Amino acid sequence: MLDRFKAFWQGVVLAPVVSLFLRLGISPDAVTLVGTLGVAAGALVFFPQGMLWQGVVFITVFVFSDLVDGQMARRSGKSSVFGAFWDSTLDRVGDAAIFGGLLLFFAGPGDSFLYLCLSLYCLVAGSLTSYARARAEALGMDAKGGIAERADRLVAILVLTFFGDVLGLPVLYEATLWLLAAASTYTVLFRIRKVRRQALGRPLPE
Repeated sequence: MLDRFKAFWQGVVLAPVVSLFLRLGISPDAVTLVGTLGVAAGALVFFPQGMLWQGVVFITVFVFSDLVDGQMARRSGKSSVFGAFWDSTLDRVGDAAIFGGLLLFFAGPGDSFLYLCLSLYCLVAGSLTSYARARAEALGMDAKGGIAERADRLVAILVLTFFGDVLGLPVLYEATLWLLAAASTYTVLFRIRKVRRQALGRPLPE
């Protein structure tokens, strides 16, 4: 479903934006940086003040940069190893900012130590899911799979935070944090188990 959503936005909505940026000579790496800064600003400025739905709207505008930069790189023929590294690294920054912003919300107007801790756990567990896969691939093994891919986590927390705030139903984003914590934990354990199976009997690289 997310792939069809992504294809629709890339092919119908964002294609003119990509063409404009390329004509202006803007680099895909610059779009990635600006997008990440926008996401971080939205999460760390709006969320701690209790402005959840406003923060989600602001963040969503910049989240689309993640669709724009890749398409720009492909159309311009400027795809590169550094570009892939840059994009993945800044993705972690944006994700950390979103859950960090929620953590600050629960430390302030949200006033909940439990959900402060849960937001912190989701931040760490989300990073671990990405690290486990990256480290496995660096060792020549496969660690794909699980139930908490980045796109799933991002869509879930942003959509439910938006509606939870607009409808006055904090249970929506609170329940989402519990689900993401469970899904991320499962995914990390799944990837560890998968890599262990591949690694049995294989010597560590020198």
